[in-house]
Amino acid sequence: MDLFFDLLRSVIYGVIEGITEWLPISSTGHMILAEQVLKFSFSAEFMEMFRVVIQLGAILAVVVMYFKKLWPFCVDNGRDSGLAKHVRWPVMRLWFKIIVACLPAAVLGLALDDWIDAHFYNSVVVAVMLIVYGIAFILIERRPRVPTTTKLSRITYRQALLVGAWQVLALIPGTSRSGSTIIGGLLCGMSRACASQFTFFLAIPVMAGASGLKLVKFLAGGGVFTVGEIGALLVGCIVAFVVSILAIRFLMDYVKKHTFTAFGWYRIALGIVVLGVWALQTFVLA
Repeated sequence: MDLFFDLLRSVIYGVIEGITEWLPISSTGHMILAEQVLKFSFSAEFMEMFRVVIQLGAILAVVVMYFKKLWPFCVDNGRDSGLAKHVRWPVMRLWFKIIVACLPAAVLGLALDDWIDAHFYNSVVVAVMLIVYGIAFILIERRPRVPTTTKLSRITYRQALLVGAWQVLALIPGTSRSGSTIIGGLLCGMSRACASQFTFFLAIPVMAGASGLKLVKFLAGGGVFTVGEIGALLVGCIVAFVVSILAIRFLMDYVKKHTFTAFGWYRIALGIVVLGVWALQTFVLA
């Protein structure tokens, strides 16, 4: 019976991950609230790893949806009978820019991962970051601006590096990786659609690296998977994959006609809720 409920909780976690990883509303903030209700029977070490590795399902959704834009090789239909492959240089240049944008977070993430988890993974920090970035979205969308970059191919290495610098801020829980990079993209002159899509692509190496790091630390620390834990992880990843496809399609359709202001107000409201739950547990129920 415990296994059944753990799998059901994994489904809910997968839904939360699939939605909040791509919308700029902070997956961590939602996870903190979910953890108040969803109590797994697994160890704390497994859950710390589970919260990150479940992102692999979300990453796969991006790869599947944008494979043609991301795959840097094409097949020659000439006399080589389609066996010879040639580099698509515009796609290769996009990958070079993605790598440049990932460098700041990769370096600092490796150095500060455990320290950040120990000092910043708490309700107060998450709530403050939710509110601060919610205000930022509202203010940015209120100022008049004309995007100078509307296509991924027009993104410069300077813009990629600046977005990467903003992505570093997402190491602080509650900031939202997609929220940080979208704000960075908007401030760099990207259109909403261009900033959102570049954010999706940045997630592939960043989230794959973070998931791999957590998995290695779990195993290196003596962690061993039970059958129930393997099942929960697989279910969470599969659900995150399916829901991510829906969330990405929604966001790309949404930004064609709307601003990010609604997400800003939502972040502020969620931040207040997280603070309220923290205060209730700390001062009333303690």
